[in-house]
Amino acid sequence: MNSEMYVGLDIGTTSIKVIVAEKVKGQMNVLGLGNERSEGVNRGIIVDIDKASESIRRAVSQAEEKAGVKIHDVVVGIPSNQLKIEPCSGMVAISDQSREISDEDVKNVTVSAMIKNLPPEREIVDTLTDEFIVDGFDGIKDPRGMVGVRLELKGRIITGPKTIIHNIRKAVEKSGLNATSIINTSLAQSMTVLDDGEQDFGTILIDLGGGQTTASVVHDHKMKFTTVDNEGGEYITKDISVVLNTSLESAEELKRDYGYADELEASESNEFPIEVVGKSQPEKISEKYLAEIIQARVDQIFNRMDKSLSSISALDLPGGIVLTGGVAALPGISELAADRFDTNVRVYIPDQMGLRHPSFALPLALVTYRANMSEIQLLVRSSLDGNTVVKNNKQDADDDFIGNDFSDNEEIVDDGQNQEEKKTKKSKKPFASKFANKTKGRWRRFYQDFFE
Repeated sequence: MNSEMYVGLDIGTTSIKVIVAEKVKGQMNVLGLGNERSEGVNRGIIVDIDKASESIRRAVSQAEEKAGVKIHDVVVGIPSNQLKIEPCSGMVAISDQSREISDEDVKNVTVSAMIKNLPPEREIVDTLTDEFIVDGFDGIKDPRGMVGVRLELKGRIITGPKTIIHNIRKAVEKSGLNATSIINTSLAQSMTVLDDGEQDFGTILIDLGGGQTTASVVHDHKMKFTTVDNEGGEYITKDISVVLNTSLESAEELKRDYGYADELEASESNEFPIEVVGKSQPEKISEKYLAEIIQARVDQIFNRMDKSLSSISALDLPGGIVLTGGVAALPGISELAADRFDTNVRVYIPDQMGLRHPSFALPLALVTYRANMSEIQLLVRSSLDGNTVVKNNKQDADDDFIGNDFSDNEEIVDDGQNQEEKKTKKSKKPFASKFANKTKGRWRRFYQDFFE
């Protein structure tokens, strides 16, 4: 494959998706797509490497046939489960006698910034640079070619459990592929799905997946916070199956063909047949009754998300909420979300031919994010390959993790385990009146305390 062609691999709970895309004149052209039922994956985590690798092989084979290419290298996503982010900084002396900063100097300062005390069960997934500093001059995005004596880097590192990362690498390897980049799915989506204004002023991206739901908070073009709820579209399907006493396959078809997320949008008079286990003849149910089953589960997910996001005042951000993922395709989902979160909501749907469904947002985001990475980003990322010096000292690590930019000792990922303990309750004032009543001083404190 040439350097302008990329393959994104989305290892989801319910499906494995592969997208082959080529970047031409700044635009991503999709050449092929593979979509297979996922096996060996639970809540976004690979639990059976052999089954997962077989599902990956089948999806890759589909994409190869449609794109007419042989796939070797892939950009694979890693979910936000138990990921942490913390600030990092490094400093080195310029090595060249001419004092001109080179690629090697950038790599050296990156390695210096990644020297961290980490527990033995964690490893660095990515390094994100905020700025370089040359002899005290800050705000530099690419220092190469500049002249100086001292080079500094300020940024953030993302770490994850070694088990999750190893299982992803092993499954990809067993399927005959090479994972050239492992990218956090929340980071890839938030940096590609949201437009420039949404990333700048602050927006929440909620990925309604099959096995779990992930919310990411973006502000000042940086991912600031992520929370994971361990329920998704798969739970909606199980609810339909149990309540209506029908098979999981039939329940999935009912959700897809007749489902509404908001019962107010569904019709009482519109009825359709369902196959009931133990009965020879189909029974009829109304569209509204099915919507009531669906909404009950979606409400539970949204309520838990509301607690997590309200506790950090993220719902006050002007960008509101952007929904994506397979469940976001349910009619009425944006209306229900707008009512539950009391903010403006829109659904993101890719505009590429053949991908016009929210479930394809993630694999498309992976290839888009990778294709748009700058030279300096790629150079910094290359320092992850075998050059990182990591100390394994669990006691020190517990003190070092600050998690994100909001407050000391807070992790980037809230995995949903302690959400019920959070007591903060969001005001239910109309969205417009919230902003009308806020003073400049209050906004300034909000950003200083939380997003700066």
